[in-house]
Amino acid sequence: MFDKILIANRGEIALRVIRACREMGIASVAVHSTADADAMHVRMADESVCIGPPPSSESYLSIPAIVAACEITGAQAIHPGYGFLSENANFVQVLEDHGITFIGPSAEHIRIMGDKITAKETAKKLGIPVVPGSAGGVHDVDEAKRTAAEIGYPVIIKATAGGGGRGMKVAETEADLEIAFRTARSEAKAAFGNDEVYMEKYLQKPRHIEIQVFGDGKGRAVHLGERDCSLQRRHQKVLEEAPGPIITPEQRTKIGKICADAMAQLGYSGAGTIEFLFEDGEFYFIEMNTRLQVEHPVTEAIFGVDLVREQIRVAAGEKMEFRQEDLKIRGAAIEVRINAERMPNFAPCPGRITQYHAPGGLGVRVDSALYDGYKIPPYYDSLIGKLIVHGRDRQEALARLSRALSELIVDGVDTTVPLFTALLQEPDILKGDYSIHWLEKWLKKTYG
Repeated sequence: MFDKILIANRGEIALRVIRACREMGIASVAVHSTADADAMHVRMADESVCIGPPPSSESYLSIPAIVAACEITGAQAIHPGYGFLSENANFVQVLEDHGITFIGPSAEHIRIMGDKITAKETAKKLGIPVVPGSAGGVHDVDEAKRTAAEIGYPVIIKATAGGGGRGMKVAETEADLEIAFRTARSEAKAAFGNDEVYMEKYLQKPRHIEIQVFGDGKGRAVHLGERDCSLQRRHQKVLEEAPGPIITPEQRTKIGKICADAMAQLGYSGAGTIEFLFEDGEFYFIEMNTRLQVEHPVTEAIFGVDLVREQIRVAAGEKMEFRQEDLKIRGAAIEVRINAERMPNFAPCPGRITQYHAPGGLGVRVDSALYDGYKIPPYYDSLIGKLIVHGRDRQEALARLSRALSELIVDGVDTTVPLFTALLQEPDILKGDYSIHWLEKWLKKTYG
């Protein structure tokens, strides 16, 4: 087992990893920019190293600075959290060259799943169902028209190196296709430095369902059920729940086995998430995230496992602590993402926290790096906390979420708490009857 782990991240996810390290008796090292000198993860870690100025490109994304921090402190391994360098295959290769263990999958698996076209082709070969679409990249408008005619309108054009909704455009008819194609390529080039796009059938009212998988890198893998992440704005998740409200035990077992078998065949190591669109009882692969997800706590709640602890153990060469038959769902869990944003436009709202009080009680967990007097910097993501609730069933989890939201106090900045309070009054949310388009339609109806 490792003696010391460096966390190449910040905020609540850095705290999450530090806590797991402490429970395992492993020393932790926090890295931080000058803007995060007073951050909670810096205060809680056993050691800390400043790695640069506020811009993430000069600090949290600086591979030389992070490797140097490892060498200075003697850390044997790095946990990347999510975001930043967590899915950077070059980073993993550099660590390997320096004899530092990356707590996550291999560089090869990150590369395979980091390119949307390669990922889709790999998924097909592994027996994972995929959305009908182009065989590879679509290179010009004429090819786009031929492909769209084959799979049928509407279609969606996506950047091969994309994510977060950038480089994605929908064409309802052939008349829409040319401008959608050119716009998607232009956005992809600007956002990712790569203008290659591909095309898929656009589903009308799908759910976003993701399967949590975990592999030991030696040919054994399990699944930990699904999460429903359909409540989204501009392809960004705002609420996640597990198990999915409309997924049957039979559907869960079938798609879970497909995913676990695929990861075993791939020799995948550590935590990963296979994301699907789900419509009319069918799952369609869209991508795989080769890292821990923001929403991993809902899975931990219903299975009673510590995914970060397991990541660390497997990276250290130890056996997985659980087998598929050990993993039984207990109750229901919901997570809401608390962002420092001003409604209704979701404008970032950095500033100083004048008062903070976290809710508590049975079945309530708060993952946050806030404290009284903390100044939220303007340089990073606006996520400031995650409120996770667990109940014996979905109705109890919803009631617990409502109660916990009413207890939460975050003064000094605007947050998305009012959004969730309002959503809990909506019959569709209470019934679990929503698709990936539901929230944007509701926001338009509610706020204009």
